[in-house]
This record gives sequence, structure tokens and C-alpha cells, in this order.
Amino acid sequence: MSIRRLSVLLAAPVVLSACAAGPDYRPASSTDLGVPDRYSVASDQGRREDLTRWWERFDDPLLSQLVAETATTNLDVAQAVIRLRQARESLVQTRSSLFPSISASGGYSRNANLRGGNAPVTLPDGTVTNISRGTGDNFSLGADASYQADVFGGVRRSIEASRANEEAAGFDYATVLIAQQAEIARNYVLARLAQAQLANARSSLALQEDNREIAGFRVQAGLVSSLDEESARAQRAQTAATIPNIEANYNSAVSRLAVLTGRAPGALKDVMAATRPIPAANAPIGVGIPADTLRQRPDVLAAERSLAAATAQIGVARAQLYPSLSISGSINSNATAFRDLADVITGRLFAGIAQTIFDGGRLRSQVRSQEAAAEGALISYRGTILAALEDVENAIVALGAAQRRAQEFAVALDASRNSAILSRSQYRAGLTDITTLNQTEASLLSANNGLVQAQADQASALVQLFTALGGAWDAGAIPSGDTRDAPRITGSFPAVAPIDQNPQER
Repeated sequence: MSIRRLSVLLAAPVVLSACAAGPDYRPASSTDLGVPDRYSVASDQGRREDLTRWWERFDDPLLSQLVAETATTNLDVAQAVIRLRQARESLVQTRSSLFPSISASGGYSRNANLRGGNAPVTLPDGTVTNISRGTGDNFSLGADASYQADVFGGVRRSIEASRANEEAAGFDYATVLIAQQAEIARNYVLARLAQAQLANARSSLALQEDNREIAGFRVQAGLVSSLDEESARAQRAQTAATIPNIEANYNSAVSRLAVLTGRAPGALKDVMAATRPIPAANAPIGVGIPADTLRQRPDVLAAERSLAAATAQIGVARAQLYPSLSISGSINSNATAFRDLADVITGRLFAGIAQTIFDGGRLRSQVRSQEAAAEGALISYRGTILAALEDVENAIVALGAAQRRAQEFAVALDASRNSAILSRSQYRAGLTDITTLNQTEASLLSANNGLVQAQADQASALVQLFTALGGAWDAGAIPSGDTRDAPRITGSFPAVAPIDQNPQER
């Protein structure tokens, strides 16, 4: 084969590969996706909130430490890093199809005869001849190369799909990260809520114990019947019965908090034992417009990248409908002495074209299947967008409702506290009955619990809103995908930074 013909043969795939099979992906605009210009609920949409380290807005050092270390301690995040690593290795494997496959081989053999002289040998045609006996060396070197030309862009579409999947894995990592950060913050709020409820119950229990003693004195003095003492005793027992359930809720929240930070369930009980207020952040939150949220939400970005990958897979399937061009070659050399290997070199070059003639419609069915998959990815993308907007609006409404409830419960608590003081004084003076006193004490406990519950709901709604707006993540901070970026397991539990035992002193 002449040099000119070989050059034309090798250049043909490059020219033909200028066009790739299948549709080119183009991201849809917000208008095409039906994204509204504004949220339908009242909110500050004139500015976009900076969500960087949103947990510091609660001014709780221990909460900030637990949330900030999520990326290095949470095991779900570690799994996301592993999946990201797999996606990046898959991209490397796909890219390798662009290059030829080259292998080399070498050999050495030695023929030895322990007896000298000539030996008669009968050839296949019956002729008898003498062959000299002796010792000889044989060296061989060879190289083989094969290349599947990407004539119709199937490989490049595969690379496009793998790259989109790798980007989607990065966004999935960010989705897991902000979800785990939010879960840690919510459980921290639940733990502080349980502490506040325990304090309310124990405070009310102490007052009701005093009421029972007062009722007992009045019974002994003959001022009232034993009905007052039994009623006071029953009220106290009902309040005491709520404490074990609250303690169980507290233990559950603290244990879950430890597991979320990669620790044993009881690892945080000592540092959480000191009662702290429920985290609060009352600054107004600028939510921006829906398009801002979609650009920040990693789950929406991951769905968009999955759609891009599904679109590229259509091209991969369509490329199978067209002929494939393969080029292979080999170089070999044999000699009886190593220094003579370069004296005689033989080579072979082969080019072949293959085309499927009949397959029962399998290849075209694969194209239609990939087209359906792309349509499904588009529907999933739109569904993720709608869910994201729903999350934001629900969080805005939940935050507003919690704020209004907290305001009303503050009024109710003030009134209940005054009523309880008056009722206690009047009962001691014999101006009211035990039923009225029990009712005012129950109202005081209910108002106290209602206020702390509203405060906890407000904090949880803030966490929900920060998460719905996209959380705090940075595309530049997505790990490389190497397992060295993941939490390392030592013994039964991962090694993590120690918790500050006195966060209130910071």
C-alpha cells in the first residue's frame, strides 16, 4: 500500500467524525420550563440571600461546629464522594475509546541437543534427509495496534454522556451535603426543644407539688374536703407522666445528632447536657426570584445534567446504525541473536468496514428506547424544578406561621403566668377552688410549651428555607472524587474533631 493511500485511509475517520449522530443538547430557558417570575407567597424577593455558612446566623457555636464538620464526618456524604469517584473513573474509561489500543510481546526460546552429529529425518513426502544436531537461540519482538475510528461520533457522544453524569454526581454530592447539614440542624433544634419542655414540666411539677401540700394542709384544717388534695395529686401525676416521653425524645434527638456526625449514639450526651436556648435567627431573609433558586439548587442542576446525559445517549444509539471502521496493524521481528532483531522487520496493516444488515430491529429499538429515556429525564427535570419551588414557598409560609404563633403564645404565656399567680394566692386565701387553680396551672404549662414549640418551629422553618434556597455549597469545593477526600474509618467509628465542651464561653 502506498504512503498516499495510507494517509487518505487514516485521515478519512477524522474528516467523517466532524459530524456526530444524534441531537445536540441545548439547555432550556426558564421561560420554556414554565418557571414563574415571582413566588406566589409574600416574601422579600428584591434581593438574594447570601447562604454562605447559614448556620452561623443562629449564633450557637456548638451548632455551627456540628454543621460545619458535616463534609468530613457524615457517612452519607462519604458515600456521595465515593459515587463521585466512580463517575469520574467512568469518564476516564470512556475517553480511552478515542485512542488506539497497543500491545507488545516478546519471546525467547533455546533449542538444545545433548548428542551431536547428523540424524536422518523422514519428510512428509517420504524423502529421507540428514539434519544437523546442535544448539540454537531464537528471539522475537512484536507489537499490535488496533483502532476503532469514531466515524459517526458514537464515542464522543459517550464521552459527552459520561461527562454529564460526572457533573450530575458532583451536584448529587452537594444535595446530600446540604440535606445532612439541615438534618443535623433540625435534630439540634429538637434536642434544645426537649430541654426546654423538660424545664417547663419540672417547673410546673414543683408548683403543683406545692399546691398539693397546700391542699393537704387545708384538708387537715377542715377548710376543704379531701377532694382538693386528690385533685392536686392527680394534676401533679399527669404532669410527671409527660417527663419520660420528653426524655425519650431528647435522647433520640441527641443520638441521631451523634450518628449524623459520624459518632457513636452516646458520643454527644455530655456536650449536649448543658441546657441551651433554642437557636433563633430573626433577621429577614431575602429569597430572590425563582430563577435564582434554580441556579443554586444542586438537585435541580443534577436533574439538568441527567437530561444532558440522556440526550447524548441518543447519539450513542444512533451511531450504531451506521458502518464502523476499524484499523489494525502489527510489527514483528525474529532473529537467532538479539543484536540481529532489527535486521529483518515485517509489518501488517489492515482496515475493515462493518455494517449491520439485519438485526430484527434491535438497533432502531435501542434508539427509540434512548429517546424515551430522554423524554423521561426531561419530565423528571421539570418535576424537580416544581418541587424546588414548592419547597421554597412552603418554607416561607411555615416561617411566617411560626413567627405569628410565637407572638401569640408570648401573649398567652404572660396572661397565663399572671392568672396562675392570682389563682395560687386566691386558693391560699380560700377565695377560689382547686379546680380553678389546676386549670390555670395547666394553661401556664400549655402556654410555656406552646411558646417553645413555636420557637423550635421557627428555627426549623428557617433551616428548611435555607435548604430550599439551595443551602451553602460551592461548586469549587466539590471533592475531586478521590476516596482520600472521604471520612476515614478507624476502629468502629470515624475519627473526628473533638467537640468544644464549653461553647457558651467562645
